[in-house]
Amino acid sequence: MSAHEILHPKHWKATPGYANGVAARGRTLFLGGLIGWNADQEFETDDFLGQVDQTLANIVAVLAEAGAGPEHLTRLTWYVTDKRAYLDSLKDLGRVYRKHLGRNFPAMALVQVVALVEDRAKVEIEATAVIPD
Repeated sequence: MSAHEILHPKHWKATPGYANGVAARGRTLFLGGLIGWNADQEFETDDFLGQVDQTLANIVAVLAEAGAGPEHLTRLTWYVTDKRAYLDSLKDLGRVYRKHLGRNFPAMALVQVVALVEDRAKVEIEATAVIPD
């Protein structure tokens, strides 16, 4: 169970699927930029949603190494090579997101970049998580 506090001014409009801020106390985990390749560092698809699916699975796997889960996420920073692919797939993206992260909505940012280090990568996600004391 998460002991995080969502920071959202009462007079602000509700945010769909993310938090504006999160306060947490405990053991902090910093996950490097993870991409949509498998454990053998091989891409199984060039499809944007397919790569997001694998990237989120990779995040959950790394969290598990510290005894953490999606409920401990406090921040996600998404880097995408095509923001239109992101925006055009929001409904399906929500389904893929919930499959791996459930209804945990950390503070998030999304940035479109010209390219990622791995040429086939369409998305890279950095994550921060906090396991409560």
